[in-house]
Amino acid sequence: MLHEILLSLSGHPSPLLSSPTTTSTTAPSPLAPPERALLASLARLSELHIHLLAATAHIATSHPSVICRAVAAAIDDIHLAAFRRKVLQVERTILCHDAALVGAYQIVPLTAVVAEFEGWARRLEWLAGVVRSMGAGKEGGGCCCTGAAVVDLLRGELQTGYRDVEAAAGSLVAVAEAAWLKQVAAWVLYGRVPSFGEGDFFVRRETGEGGDGGGGEEYACESGLLPSFITPSTAASMLFIGRSLNQIRAKSVGDYSLRGNDHLSTQLTRLAELQHPIDSATFSRTITDIRHFLSRTTLQRLLPLHRVLEILQLLRDFFLLGRGEFAMALTQQADERIRGRWRRAENLAYEKRNGLGNVTVKEGEVAAVFARTWAAMGSMQSEHAEEDEGVELARDLLRLTMAKPGAATPTTPVAPEGGLTAIAATPFRNLLFSVPVVLTLQIPSPFDLFLSQLDLQTYTAINSYLLSLRRAHLRLTDLWKITPLRRHHPAPPTAPYGGTRGGREKVRLLRQRHTARSNVLRNAWAAASAAIFFLGEVEGYLQTEVVAGLSDGFHLWLTTGDDEQRHGDASKKTGLRTPEGNPSPPKPNNTTYDADGDIWLAEGGPGSASSSTQHAPQQQTQTHPHDPQSLATAHRLYLRTLVHRLLLSHPSFTDPLYELLVQIDHLVALVHRLQAVWAAADLETDVGVVDAFVDLEKEERDVREEIRGVEGRVKRGIEGLVGELRRLEGSGDLVRGKAGEGGEGDGGEEWDGVVVVRESGEYVPRRVGGVDRLLMKLDFGSWFGRGRGELGGEEDHGEF
Repeated sequence: MLHEILLSLSGHPSPLLSSPTTTSTTAPSPLAPPERALLASLARLSELHIHLLAATAHIATSHPSVICRAVAAAIDDIHLAAFRRKVLQVERTILCHDAALVGAYQIVPLTAVVAEFEGWARRLEWLAGVVRSMGAGKEGGGCCCTGAAVVDLLRGELQTGYRDVEAAAGSLVAVAEAAWLKQVAAWVLYGRVPSFGEGDFFVRRETGEGGDGGGGEEYACESGLLPSFITPSTAASMLFIGRSLNQIRAKSVGDYSLRGNDHLSTQLTRLAELQHPIDSATFSRTITDIRHFLSRTTLQRLLPLHRVLEILQLLRDFFLLGRGEFAMALTQQADERIRGRWRRAENLAYEKRNGLGNVTVKEGEVAAVFARTWAAMGSMQSEHAEEDEGVELARDLLRLTMAKPGAATPTTPVAPEGGLTAIAATPFRNLLFSVPVVLTLQIPSPFDLFLSQLDLQTYTAINSYLLSLRRAHLRLTDLWKITPLRRHHPAPPTAPYGGTRGGREKVRLLRQRHTARSNVLRNAWAAASAAIFFLGEVEGYLQTEVVAGLSDGFHLWLTTGDDEQRHGDASKKTGLRTPEGNPSPPKPNNTTYDADGDIWLAEGGPGSASSSTQHAPQQQTQTHPHDPQSLATAHRLYLRTLVHRLLLSHPSFTDPLYELLVQIDHLVALVHRLQAVWAAADLETDVGVVDAFVDLEKEERDVREEIRGVEGRVKRGIEGLVGELRRLEGSGDLVRGKAGEGGEGDGGEEWDGVVVVRESGEYVPRRVGGVDRLLMKLDFGSWFGRGRGELGGEEDHGEF
């Protein structure tokens, strides 16, 4: 019977230890009830052992996860093998007649045999639970357990009160993490997705549109396949390293200077030296060291600083409207195209009733408008001898296309706590052509190492927002170019007709007509002037205070490794120079000096910057270029701050602003229409040219009535926007996310009330913008509260 018990414990089913329900009721049981109760624990061990042998063999051969296969194989090779060795040890003890088990008269007590396997039940039960977790989902038709889930499960089981379970979990954690590290090593050292178990790896290979430089393939990170000890920043670093290696592999085909990147395999020892269970901070430092090593050896040749500054300057000039002539030329060409289509539609309306269908803008016309925009910019710059390389680069990379109907609103994922800042869904892109049109960029390689499609969508949204403001401003100022509406009183006719009574009556008639029309448009001009003032101040605030301030600070951080404000504060007190060896630049207007600051230090007196020139070379040598991932992180933080400070993340401001811009377009169109009606009326009155299809008097009354309605809506729109700015300034919505709140030396930063400590040299956006400044400029005093008729001239035109 002892032989049968030990054989059953070794993994061979035996009817001796099987439950009574499975045995034949007719066959007599060789065990008495007390013996069967005593051997119940050994029967359970036998069942667990047999089940684990079958389950681990199945998982090790058929599971799609390499990590699960490795854990299943380790359970069999380590723990079940140890159990079988224990069975052999007990058998050897019995055969050797050891007194530890064999008593007098060669009797082996069953209680002694059961006591030898005490403690194994808990360990095998725990292993059975792990095996069940790895096989979960297969029976129900769901997804199998992933390797990351197994790693998290085993790491969680380390927190137990049983020493044997903790030791078993530790051994399996080492196996699981080692298998996972092999996959990670293939990606971060060679840029290759594991060929086996690819579906269980956190990097997903996606088919792109040729923007990745790796044969049209793009890679994305799936956070659900990452163990919990991997932080988002570490995951982003691993994804960046692999993408960079793929870029290098693609570039090395034609560039021999980028070949020979096998030296990255020397970093394999860094991964092999990691202790299990892996510490999150240690692993993050290891990945950061590998990334810095790659940046120092190869990426500086692939993506030098001057090329980064070149593409960022392009984005600043054309997406953020740093070049005013680009916005002006694009607006003019788009308006000419729209007016041309409407004129053609009006001409076809007499012959074909579906002439209005020709007003719809097509994709080819948008591309033609963009081509004429470049031609217009070229004519503006023809007087310069040298070619503008920025314009030539933009001509090659920029595209003006019609947006897809289902395009989603972009977000900027750069908040320290991992949150997203959503851009308002206000359709500013509809204002240029009355159809969704966006400015896009074909991201060339290797700029996609730090510039993503999400960043480009953010730039596109900002461009549509700023361009709509500039377009409305230009269209309003163009009203003053309509000579028939703004000319002086007509001069008397020349002699001899001017001296006659008929000549004098004609001059009086023309002047009365002009005076009456001027009174009609008096409120329209007042509304247009108020809108021009409002748009001009808002544009000035957004461009000079926000865009220019943030862009200059980001550019300074790229070139010197520190922003102007923090370095300016330090140099103000110590008199040190910037890393470039030049005196510290002046602080921006929105930065105040401390009360105890010494102005003579800034003037170059004793102890000033001039006395510390010997420290400049040393500081310059300590300035290291930023690696592409740090650049990408800083660039996304720059974009997030830009969106927030441009008020583009506040729908309560952007929605009424969009309505105001629509009403401004309506006002401009009505003024042009009224001028055309008056021109036709003058031809009919003075020359006798009569259009039998148009009732000019009725149309003039209708247009004047619509102009009066639009004037009121423009006034209310400006009032509402100024009130919303006051509400935002009073509620503190634009105070959150201020950089530098944590002090000068520690790089502290406050995001939505949470202070985040940043490392030295990390990019911190400038504290730019101040709605209070804009509100002071927009303070109309009692302009809106004046009585009727004070600005209108007449009581029936006293809206403003």
